[in-house]
Amino acid sequence: MATVINMPRLSDTMEEGVVASWLKKVGDAIEEGDILAEIETDKATMEFESFHEGTLLHIGVKEGETAPVDTLLAIIGEKGEDFSALLNAQAAIEETTVAKEETKDEATKSVAETPEGVQVITMPRLSDTMEEGTVASWLKKVGDAVSEGDILAEIETDKATMEFECFYEGTLLYVGINEGETAPVDSLLAVIGPEGTDVSAIVATGGTTESAPTEKTTPTEKKDETKVVETKSTTNTSTNNSGGRIFASPLAKKIAKDKGINLADINGSGENGRIVKKDVENYTPAAKTVESSKATSSAPTISFVASGEEKSEEVKNSQMRKAIAKSLGNSKFSAPDFSLNIEVDMDNAIASRKTINAIPDTKVSFNDMVVKACAMALQKHPQVNTSWTDNNTVFHSHIHVGVAVAVDDGLLVPVIKHTNQLSLTQIGAGVRDLAGKARNKKIAPAEMQGSTFTVSNLGMFGIDNFTSIINQPNSAILSVGAIVQKPVVKDGQIVVGNTMNLTLTCDHRTVDGAVGAQFLQTLKTFIENPVTMLA
Repeated sequence: MATVINMPRLSDTMEEGVVASWLKKVGDAIEEGDILAEIETDKATMEFESFHEGTLLHIGVKEGETAPVDTLLAIIGEKGEDFSALLNAQAAIEETTVAKEETKDEATKSVAETPEGVQVITMPRLSDTMEEGTVASWLKKVGDAVSEGDILAEIETDKATMEFECFYEGTLLYVGINEGETAPVDSLLAVIGPEGTDVSAIVATGGTTESAPTEKTTPTEKKDETKVVETKSTTNTSTNNSGGRIFASPLAKKIAKDKGINLADINGSGENGRIVKKDVENYTPAAKTVESSKATSSAPTISFVASGEEKSEEVKNSQMRKAIAKSLGNSKFSAPDFSLNIEVDMDNAIASRKTINAIPDTKVSFNDMVVKACAMALQKHPQVNTSWTDNNTVFHSHIHVGVAVAVDDGLLVPVIKHTNQLSLTQIGAGVRDLAGKARNKKIAPAEMQGSTFTVSNLGMFGIDNFTSIINQPNSAILSVGAIVQKPVVKDGQIVVGNTMNLTLTCDHRTVDGAVGAQFLQTLKTFIENPVTMLA
């Protein structure tokens, strides 16, 4: 089925884009992760990546042409597919949108002209899949002077918590989304302008928020109302002993909450006394004395009923958790999966790793060996390196292995591109680099897209055996357990051996049981004979 690709919003202030160049032409085959075009925004020229597979059927904006955000850029579908209905529908949508915008503009003008120097800031789209954002913390408050380049707020997307930078100068006049609140992309986030400017008319027409006034107020009244909104208690706001606001990063707040630490007791080492992760981790609470209960003179009473406080707490789901739930739910409830298990002798792998790591400046993990073995096995079993669509099975000629990485409040899957062409040491360096970026929330969306197979390893936690949910659109995922010492039979003798369990979960729509079993046998051969992976 054909899919419409619209002009993306590649920066928070982008209203239209110029197609600097098309890297694909009509009729070309498109894979997920391919660069379709270079698009010039109001800030830079950026590569625009495809999130769909198929054939490029139509180009709506030619090279050098300018088009507003969300207008038709291209159509991708099956070769020869009739997409005329999509073109007609899109044209009708764009006409309706233009009419609505014109009506909105006229309505806004009839209420009040935007005061000179005032800038309306909306919830930005900070990732390609972001539909809504949560304000984790405000680093500026209403009335503060703001300069270009200042960090206004930390915004939690479906992938990470990111700093949101200001591109204007002036005074923060209004905050439309409080800390801890979630709002769709393009919702009114803040207003910046000259100090004392009345922005009540802008708030009334620029977006609907809980704190938006229903009547026009004087600057003094507006300022007082904003203060009430800003000091409203939310789940992410803390105060110190003197009642003042405590500034802390979202991660610091989470760690403090998990450990039961009061942020008011911690001295922050960040900018302007802001509490960061290390401050919470290094905090040692002062000893507190607890008085013991005095025994009563009455005879003891034996009770068989325990008493105590019953308490439950609701913690708002993060954008990352929502994205994980949606993705894994779609996978589990749509793909008929099955799992295969195999035990691998790790004696040779242990010896080979010791020899490799004896080389200066070289570090290879067992997981790196598994990733390399998977890439080589995929070359021999292309049926596993596939994706299912309603009408076709897509065979990928490239091999991109995703490696699941646990991060605070979720799971990310960085992708090692063209894994089969890399050496063990190159794979090791790539995994460490991307895993570090993922844990520090510095990883780019492009570095987590395009996988054709996924590896999930819980061996470091002592887990012997587990089954993973397929990371669609992959056809399979490998679960890697811990290396365990146990009695094994070799040459008719019982000896101490080192073994590791592998579980392959497959999408039965693309991979049959025999194909999965053959893949595991090949994988086992590579891991048990690491010298075959050094060629």
